[in-house]
Amino acid sequence: MTQIRDIGGGPRVLLKRLREFTAAALEPQERLDRIVREIARNMVAEVCSLYVLRADSMLELYATEGLNPGSVHLAQLRLGQGLVGTIAASARPLNLTDAQHHPAFAYLPETGEEIYHSFLGVPVLRAGRTLGVLVVQNKTMRTYQDDEIEALETTAMVIAEMIATGDLARLSRPGIELDLGRPVSFDGMALSEGVGLGHVVLHEPRVVVKDLFAEDGEAESARLNEALGSLRLSIDDMLSRRDVAFEGEHRAVLEAYRMFANDRGWVRRIEEAISNGLTAEAAVEKVQSDMRARMMHMTDPYLRERMSDFDDLGNRLLRQLMGRGPETLAETLPKDSIIVARSMGAAELLDYPRNRLRGLVLEDGAPTSHVVIVARAIGIAVAGQAKGAVSMSENGDAIIIDGDDGQVHLRPAPDVEAAYAEKARFRARKQQLYRELREKPSVSADGVKVDLMMNAGLAVDLPQLADSGAAGIGLFRTELQFMVAARFPRAEEQEQLYREVLQAAGDKPVTFRTIDIGGDKVLPYFKEAVHEENPALGWRAIRLTLDKPTLLRTQIRALLKAAGGRELRIMLPMVTEISEIRKTRAIIDREVQHLSRFAHLLPTRIKLGAMIEVPSLMWQLNELMRAVDFVSVGSNDLFQFVTASDRGNTRLSKRFNPISVPFLRVLKQIADAGFANDTPVTLCGELAGRPLSAMALFGIGYRSISMAPAAIGPVKAMLRELPVGALVDHMKKAMNGMGAEDDMAAMLKKFAADHGIELDR
Repeated sequence: MTQIRDIGGGPRVLLKRLREFTAAALEPQERLDRIVREIARNMVAEVCSLYVLRADSMLELYATEGLNPGSVHLAQLRLGQGLVGTIAASARPLNLTDAQHHPAFAYLPETGEEIYHSFLGVPVLRAGRTLGVLVVQNKTMRTYQDDEIEALETTAMVIAEMIATGDLARLSRPGIELDLGRPVSFDGMALSEGVGLGHVVLHEPRVVVKDLFAEDGEAESARLNEALGSLRLSIDDMLSRRDVAFEGEHRAVLEAYRMFANDRGWVRRIEEAISNGLTAEAAVEKVQSDMRARMMHMTDPYLRERMSDFDDLGNRLLRQLMGRGPETLAETLPKDSIIVARSMGAAELLDYPRNRLRGLVLEDGAPTSHVVIVARAIGIAVAGQAKGAVSMSENGDAIIIDGDDGQVHLRPAPDVEAAYAEKARFRARKQQLYRELREKPSVSADGVKVDLMMNAGLAVDLPQLADSGAAGIGLFRTELQFMVAARFPRAEEQEQLYREVLQAAGDKPVTFRTIDIGGDKVLPYFKEAVHEENPALGWRAIRLTLDKPTLLRTQIRALLKAAGGRELRIMLPMVTEISEIRKTRAIIDREVQHLSRFAHLLPTRIKLGAMIEVPSLMWQLNELMRAVDFVSVGSNDLFQFVTASDRGNTRLSKRFNPISVPFLRVLKQIADAGFANDTPVTLCGELAGRPLSAMALFGIGYRSISMAPAAIGPVKAMLRELPVGALVDHMKKAMNGMGAEDDMAAMLKKFAADHGIELDR
């Protein structure tokens, strides 16, 4: 082994020569020819060949030293065919003493390789994706050593960057594209309607390493050790913080990070790559790509899920080495940006300039997750469950998102792009029709008036009050201001926001929901949050604010001051028993007295309402209606509690039907109780925002619903064609005769078809 390195010059000499070739003004084919020649000389191999993966899943011979030069760009193997195809499919090296006796060996007579026995092939990887295969061969039967495999893998990494630049595309025959640019489609989950055509912006952009070659290996090792030390300290610091010290899932992730960061095997592989002549960051990227490729081919789902932990850790280490914090492209976004992310929070989405966003693609995500709710509010298409979208995407790639059916098309073919461009134009024409409905009353075909309200939560939502033609704001989520802030918003900041909301609404009603934090809405700066086995059922919303009355008093005072001279509507979330309403009313009365003493202008009237989200209220409906001025049904939470199904669990998100007969019976009881007690009832939640489910709500007695602004046009268009009286009679008869398993959706669609009502607008 030592003798071979002395003759060839070793990996450091090889990388130095490769750097010269990549920097020289050479034609792509000449550069490749020199590279394979230098690899063969350095490794004392009689053959060195480079195969590049095409978009049609064929591996084409792009350069060779030792095989028949006439076979370049002619010899090819399918993905999975032969030794080269096996390496590409598995993303694992093959080291063979006698290649021709391997069961996967495929004979290509045009290459003249039948005289060669020993074989070493490694995948050309970038971000875990296989872009090609690099091979060395010898006539004698020999086993290549571990350091030779490492050297060839390091060289393959350099070639991967050459392929990624697009330089080799000039060598492709007409009509043939490389795999890096092939179209990819994902069948995801539709989370927010709309069609977006644009370009990829990775939410956590891949750190691009441009400095691959090291001059001083010892200095690079020192840089690595320093960065590892900083990384480990930062993870220890996060683990010591009170807000994660007892947080089960979050802590488990950080514990996994700490375990990986201290793993000697991982660090040793990085150190070996540095010893072969790479910079510290190039070594991290190489090891990260190797691990990602291998884990992508594992069948164990737990191990595959750990891939994201390795990715995140590797990116953290790269940023430490390159002296950068987490990157953001928010300031330099293209005008047609489509964010691609594994997952993200609502606050992170709002960091992006709203006027540049066309869509959001998530590898995770559920219909009622907060980032989706915010995306819906700002009117962008969202597709979730698009597994693999992050690793397959590069910043700037063309992408199409169809939020109507969850389809995502990365680097789409021209005919696909043309079809979606027409669909986008068609949607734009429909949106124009909806805009024309803004000033028309929300009245059914038989004269039944329904208030169509909008949901909001931030100042950026306010222009849509006029744009959508909403009758008012049926739900203003005050907690969003807290979720996007780095600390508790001061009383003055809260008052300013509430005043802006009321001024934008003019004479339209606004219902402010008091701060609903806890559960899945964790504020990182709230140090008193505690670990709970079932956070959705725990210390959250009105339960939390009654225990921390300073929070509630501050918010109530801000609302009272902001609403001076007009009506104020306050709604309490997560009410479980009537005593919570009495306690809150006492706090409001105390704040009114306080402000009166200082001669503040007070609201002309204060209306207090409660959200029906907790099933226990179903057995207190009459008492509840007498204790409040209005109620709102929080259909998202109520449905998850009635069906005992976590609304953020993607495995359950489509399992239970929110317009099933049993749940509609629950909702009808609430509407009937409101009518009997002369208490206004509004429904807020995802059910209100779809024409089919909104139709079901009208049929069981709801006359006020609140939804995302973009949903108001389609729902109003449906309502104006709907004979509500006939629907009420039809549903009453149907629900009396239907069982729990009967298909209410099919019945409603038939009613719509029979009456000429469009539901799929």
